[in-house]
Amino acid sequence: MNKEVIIDKINDFLIDEFEVQEEEISPEANLKDTLELDSLDFVDLVVAVEANFGVKLAGEDFINVITLQNFYDLIERKIR
Repeated sequence: MNKEVIIDKINDFLIDEFEVQEEEISPEANLKDTLELDSLDFVDLVVAVEANFGVKLAGEDFINVITLQNFYDLIERKIR
């Protein structure tokens, strides 16, 4: 799976499942502030990632994840 497919899938479920406005999605968007994801949303995000990409995420995976780009990179690393 290439990076563009990963980004498209993540963006699609942010829009569909988390009701994030498409214009708010950018690599530098802050997951908590810009996208307004709270701790419960992060649990749902982990479930969505597991369903869409078949990878497991743990709390420590999110330590350095601040922006959407960090999240894209995390998923890409987990897939490879």
